[in-house]
Amino acid sequence: MILRLEMPPELVLRSQEMKQADAASIAAGIPGIELMRRAGGAVAKAAAEMLTKEAKVVVAAGPGQNGGDGFVVATLLVRQGHRVSLGLLGNVERLSGDAALAAKDWKGPVEAAEDLPFPEADLIVDALFGTGIARDLYGSARAAVERMNASGRPILAVDLPSGIDGDTGRVRGVAVRAMRTVTFAARKPCHLLMPGRAFSGDVEVADIGITSKTLAASGGKLFANAPSLWLDKLPRPELSSHKYDRGHTLVVSGGATRTGAARLAARAALRIGSGLVTVASPPEALGVNAAQLTAVMLRGCDGPEGLHHILQDVRLNALVLGPALGVHSGTRAMVAVAAHARRSLVLDADALTSFEDLASELHQAFHYAPTVLTPHDGEFKRLFNGHPDILDPESKIERAHRAAVYTGAVVVLKGPDTVIASPDGRAAINENGTPYLGTAGTGDTLCGIIAGLMAQGMPPFEAASAGVWIHAEAGASFGPGLIAEDLAELVPGVLRKLLN
Repeated sequence: MILRLEMPPELVLRSQEMKQADAASIAAGIPGIELMRRAGGAVAKAAAEMLTKEAKVVVAAGPGQNGGDGFVVATLLVRQGHRVSLGLLGNVERLSGDAALAAKDWKGPVEAAEDLPFPEADLIVDALFGTGIARDLYGSARAAVERMNASGRPILAVDLPSGIDGDTGRVRGVAVRAMRTVTFAARKPCHLLMPGRAFSGDVEVADIGITSKTLAASGGKLFANAPSLWLDKLPRPELSSHKYDRGHTLVVSGGATRTGAARLAARAALRIGSGLVTVASPPEALGVNAAQLTAVMLRGCDGPEGLHHILQDVRLNALVLGPALGVHSGTRAMVAVAAHARRSLVLDADALTSFEDLASELHQAFHYAPTVLTPHDGEFKRLFNGHPDILDPESKIERAHRAAVYTGAVVVLKGPDTVIASPDGRAAINENGTPYLGTAGTGDTLCGIIAGLMAQGMPPFEAASAGVWIHAEAGASFGPGLIAEDLAELVPGVLRKLLN
């Protein structure tokens, strides 16, 4: 059975892609000033929802298109009966294009933005800078932002908080801390990536008449991670299906004192729906694992040769390697055996750190098998040490994408804003994460969830995206006091909501 999606995946547009969408809409017959008036109208509507009658509004406008939106907002709010002070960075005479047209509609005085009476405002509208910011704020721009933040008054940002880089989410020296943000046509990466997400407050996407077809033609490969992105590929057992239809996940265990991580991954693979799950255990750990496993099966595995022997069983179609496996050449050899066996593969922790300064070996191996890598930032830096082309980009999305292209694997670059990147250019940014996942063993559980989905035939990018979302949703449903052992038991509740 294939589930029907209620909505298409949510596109996220980078700054250049948004410019292309604007240009295409203008070329299709919507004047630029009309797009600006619609954008300003959406912000004014949001502002009115935050205000009482005849409230005091302070609008800080910048020298570009974002400032033009600010003039539209100020004009509309005055017409609604609010008291509005408007300030501009620079001179009105230097405004150009649509921003200059919008400024002509404003009949009130124009103050210096940095001198506006921010502490007196019931609401501040931040229209200083949009996605085009390319350097740290300084001088009067920095002073205006600092005074806005220091005022303690609620701030509504136009498109994105001034001082936030639209593509990376990083702070350009200083940035506005908004209570709410109204953006246009689609969210931008900064609304999802940290720390930009924390500065944006509640984000509303306003429809200003740019069609979904235009948006897709301008971008189409970056998404917010949500069920609409992968739900149609999420495995759902048929009435006639049995365990052998649902795949067999193999998790390789560490030594006698390092077995827990493998069991966490195995339990998660079982809970996400893998028909069978086996832990491959070194001889000295067989007793420890046997005492802890019930529905999960157990096989002895003595190093790379043992793994090669186990993988002669073609029914074992998905593997987890890395959690507590040890950082050494033996782990690298196991990865090579698994990759050449052409099975679905999830690598984490020690399986990544064992390749420190040896990423080229992974580059050669992963073209054999569908593979997902799940590094956190430290593991990512160690793995790609010596590859500045991968490590140097400011954008987390770009770093993950370059790593995916280089290795041929789907890369899950973990964090509060986990990015899932595919070698084919698709990427998703996760936003339902919870700080309660910051505890030992939760990453091992994530590996098991992803592998269990791949064992059931889910493609790597969709399995990784679904795994990250389900993992985070499960963690958030528990909240304070969460430990890794809780997570697998929370997965069925998440699946129940998704599949019913």
